[in-house]
Amino acid sequence: MTGPAPLLVVDGANVVGSVPDGWWRDRRGAAARLRDLLVPLAAAGLPAASGAPPWATGVPLDVLLVTEGAARGVPPVPGVRIEEAPGSGDDLIAGLAADAAGRPCLVVTADRGLRARVEAAGAHCVGPRAVRPR
Repeated sequence: MTGPAPLLVVDGANVVGSVPDGWWRDRRGAAARLRDLLVPLAAAGLPAASGAPPWATGVPLDVLLVTEGAARGVPPVPGVRIEEAPGSGDDLIAGLAADAAGRPCLVVTADRGLRARVEAAGAHCVGPRAVRPR
């Protein structure tokens, strides 16, 4: 693949909330744990079994975790950038998908409304299990 790596945008609140592991007691800590789970994807891409399009499997990805509310303040780490939503995380994610026009973009969320918005902008979607298997 030539050009920039495909963009993987992760809806932090939605993905963290997909597993009832006590995340509500420490939202920032839960977002940091998710960030750390995403690090290997920057170098290796998503596994083929994730349901992701072929252009996002087994290839390096530009990983971007969107945080909002009490989860803000999580620092980036090598391989995972952080975008803090000043308001709605969904609005920021939809904007990122729209701004990625011409670049492969995959959004990780189970939010149906958000999925419709980012798909209308030309991005693809997968559910939280793609990056956070149970």
